[in-house]
Amino acid sequence: MTWVLVGVIVVLLIIVAVFAVREQRTRQLRREFGPEYDRVVAERDGQQAGERELRERRERIDSFEIRDLDPAAQRRYAQRWHATQRRFVDEPEAAVGEAHLLVQEVMRERGYPVEGDFEQRAADISVDHADVVDNYREAHAISVRAQDGGASTEQLRQSMVHFRALFDELLGPEDARPDPHDQRSVAEPTNRSR
Repeated sequence: MTWVLVGVIVVLLIIVAVFAVREQRTRQLRREFGPEYDRVVAERDGQQAGERELRERRERIDSFEIRDLDPAAQRRYAQRWHATQRRFVDEPEAAVGEAHLLVQEVMRERGYPVEGDFEQRAADISVDHADVVDNYREAHAISVRAQDGGASTEQLRQSMVHFRALFDELLGPEDARPDPHDQRSVAEPTNRSR
């Protein structure tokens, strides 16, 4: 009888440990992915499938060499963003298209894969920038509508705001960025082997 009781207690402890590990993993994924966690779990019709996808996203990104931008690149991109914003006044649709391409260029230089479909790019960005991935999705949707002439000026403005949120995240911490208006240290892009 004592062995049976000990066996039952051991089984119960194992079950409790398994649930505790799962709960800890869920809390970590929620903290890491924020609102993206809920979106993916809802899309995948279940917590296990959603969490599996989020772990696979993390593993995919871990296989790439994601790097910070050097100060010269930050400055160059910041200046290009300012020029794109100025262009918005006269050519809002063209400026949104430029902003979209500029975000992809920064992603590429940081080491994110930009080939493939948009949803894969958004999934990749969600690993390191979960707090702005919704901005990226919304900006992209408006940008696509703008290509067909189906976006109002206000929607185009919102697209620029959304692209800017992701652009700022990708550029790096604001306190580490050089002054984009400092002309004397703007370097031409270097040819790096990839």
